[in-house]
Amino acid sequence: MKYLFFVVSLIGCTTLSFAQHKKRSAEQIPVLAWYGVSPSESTVARYQELRQSGITHNFTFFDNVEDLAVAMESARKAGVKMIVHCPELEKEPEKIVRRFKNHPALAGYFLRDEPDRADFPGLGKWARRIQAIDNEHFCYLNLLPNYATKEGLGTETYREYVQLFIKEVPLQLLSFDHYPIVVDETGNRTMRPEFYENLEIFSDEARNAGKPFWAFALTVAHKPYPIPTPAEIRLQVYSNLAYGAQGIQYFTYWTPQPGTWDFHHGPIEYDTKKRTEVYDYVTQMNHEIAGLSHVFLDAEVVSVAHTGDQIPRGTRRLGELPDVITRFETEGTGAIVSMLKKDNKSYLVVVNRDFQQSMAVTVEGDKRLNRVLKDGSTVSADSYVSRLSVAPGDILVFSWEP
Repeated sequence: MKYLFFVVSLIGCTTLSFAQHKKRSAEQIPVLAWYGVSPSESTVARYQELRQSGITHNFTFFDNVEDLAVAMESARKAGVKMIVHCPELEKEPEKIVRRFKNHPALAGYFLRDEPDRADFPGLGKWARRIQAIDNEHFCYLNLLPNYATKEGLGTETYREYVQLFIKEVPLQLLSFDHYPIVVDETGNRTMRPEFYENLEIFSDEARNAGKPFWAFALTVAHKPYPIPTPAEIRLQVYSNLAYGAQGIQYFTYWTPQPGTWDFHHGPIEYDTKKRTEVYDYVTQMNHEIAGLSHVFLDAEVVSVAHTGDQIPRGTRRLGELPDVITRFETEGTGAIVSMLKKDNKSYLVVVNRDFQQSMAVTVEGDKRLNRVLKDGSTVSADSYVSRLSVAPGDILVFSWEP
């Protein structure tokens, strides 16, 4: 269960970079609450509560445009950006876009969730109607995961589904969901085998299209998903960031009505409207995202590889690393190893792929090698012992300059 690499050079790495449509002025990865503040609770205090958790963007389904307008004002006062939705946006897109396009809380326009291939032509027309009035704010929707059926996708393969969407629906950014941690028939938590293959395909197609992508972490329990642990949230968030995600989304913030799926224990509970411990988990995660945003935001992904006796389906095994790193070893299940580049700095990101057990990592390097801490500060890697324990789903980040 050990993987040892004595590394002398970076050879054969294909740069996996893509430019974003716009540079962001603030060094902050966007963090979206999907199914955010309830329409019945659209007060400034509720939006402040959301913002205090570290969430920057809110998406909520509204029954009419007037309820949306009330929420937009509360969001503005709380410093929250809104991805807007109401039935009128589909019926009269030009009218709704003209009403909100200059609102300071506006981030973008929601079209629909998890379309199949047959929906693409209509969605493309809808997006173009919105963009003809407002091309400063993005249109947004969320694509299916790769564990959807062929019938659900409407295509023979998942890659074809993503490619056709990009070709036919002109969105400024791409998004997909995949919830990897499930409870099996024996009651044990396990990971879907398709998770990293989904990230491989989606990040590859986003890069080819020259568009940023956003990805999800699950924060509400429902069949067959358990109440998430901090480690499970970290694993999803850090895996997404390691693959180049430029936005993190939580499904959900407000717990939906239980119903068929038995939704329960989101950050804000459905019936009491009070916080659960998951609110605290999300707050801590967002604090870490904010601290490390300067590493991931607008960074070029040079390569992503894996270690372990068995690497995930659809991924590749780690080869050589740059000569600044003289020794690299992981133990346990294995790690994601991502190489990033931003401005004049290079980064090595190591994510423990195990959401239940800690992983020992040995990293040694020359005097250029630094350790990036979760608050964003940098110290010499030599300040720490070379063999470190990485908590389940957690991350280590190293940096250097030429």
